[in-house]
Amino acid sequence: MHSSYPNTRYFYRFLRATAVLSTLLAAAMSWAQSTQDTELLNKARAIQKKIVTFDSHLDVPFDFGTPGNDAGTDGKGQFDLPKAERGLLKGAAIAIFVPQGPRTPEATAAARKKAEQKYEIITGIAKQYPSRAAVAYSPADVRSIERQGKFAIVLSFLNSYPLGQDVSLLDDWYKKGVRVYGFVHAGNNDWADSSRPNLLRGDKLNEHGGLSPLGKQAVARLNDLGILIDVSQLTSQGLHDVLSLSRAPVAATHSNVQGIVPHPRNLSDAELLAIKKNGGVVQISAYSSWVRPLPEEQQKKANAVRQQYGVPTEYPIAGSQPTKPDGVTILPEEKFQEYNKKVHEVILDPATQATLSQFVDQIDYAVKTIGVDHVGISSDFNHGGGVIGWNNEGESLNVTAELLRRGYSEADIQKLWGENFLRVWGEAQKLAKKK
Repeated sequence: MHSSYPNTRYFYRFLRATAVLSTLLAAAMSWAQSTQDTELLNKARAIQKKIVTFDSHLDVPFDFGTPGNDAGTDGKGQFDLPKAERGLLKGAAIAIFVPQGPRTPEATAAARKKAEQKYEIITGIAKQYPSRAAVAYSPADVRSIERQGKFAIVLSFLNSYPLGQDVSLLDDWYKKGVRVYGFVHAGNNDWADSSRPNLLRGDKLNEHGGLSPLGKQAVARLNDLGILIDVSQLTSQGLHDVLSLSRAPVAATHSNVQGIVPHPRNLSDAELLAIKKNGGVVQISAYSSWVRPLPEEQQKKANAVRQQYGVPTEYPIAGSQPTKPDGVTILPEEKFQEYNKKVHEVILDPATQATLSQFVDQIDYAVKTIGVDHVGISSDFNHGGGVIGWNNEGESLNVTAELLRRGYSEADIQKLWGENFLRVWGEAQKLAKKK
């Protein structure tokens, strides 16, 4: 053997030396990456200390404020005051949200009570911690509250369902402090069509052809009150109706782009450009299912759940239900809730969660399409939002660090993290006619 391979021992020495060198190089690269990350985070921290960082859409659960899930405690949820303070987040629009249900007087009355409950929970943050948080009613309030070192809470209303068919209730909610208003969530209501009509509960595609007469009436009243209209979740025709009727700019407070994930919940390039033309802003959401296409294995698992409940499986993209009526069987409420829970467990599986890099890919796409002056940031936390690297408000610095890594300037980051949203909201207030 030795005569056949005279240089064997030198060969193994070479392998050992190469292995050592590779280890050293890997360590050096890791150190360089770690150093770069530390430098970026330090720069991100310095920037966020100076600017108003604002999350345009998050939720709180109905048990928020109870022991173990209190706003003043670093708890189990994705938002609380300690996390906001750690992540140098200065404010957020927090949703008074009740999911869509049956359109009956009894169900609507119950939903209204739920909306009141959510309102008490959100305003309770400022009442319980007046030295750390306050409700803001204007962009000027947000800036003033931020200068005081407090967290600015903006009241956002999502889903007209609790209002039934009473447009005059918009005035009541304005008096309560609501300053952002979104027509729909998952499922049509009496005001508008949803981009995700709940066919499994009997919804019809294009029930109203966009906004209903109620919805069109509401646009005028929202403009008069100076409430910023949120166009997220609407159908294309619904968005078109709002843009054609509104004299004020609008915001998509938690939306993503079809150019990356081709789902009707996301915005097409044409829709992005229409919002830009309106003078509005698109706040890119960190909801994993809309950030990146579902991995193939996850699609198969979701379709297996669909098959189990008789839901068509020819819909491989993200979403909890089909968006075509073919072969859809209406599920009883109990079965629908069962199905909805199971399919979301698959779709929101942490093992296949989108990454921070993929989230910022969405921001990049929107910026390239409509310009940095019309794009912003939202989390959709506590309602499915969250990506690896930004899974709670305490990790908000990571978003800024990734933007810096990609070459965004401090001025751009300031726009994305809140200035664009505050500008558009301010424009909506300037055009109000409250009398």
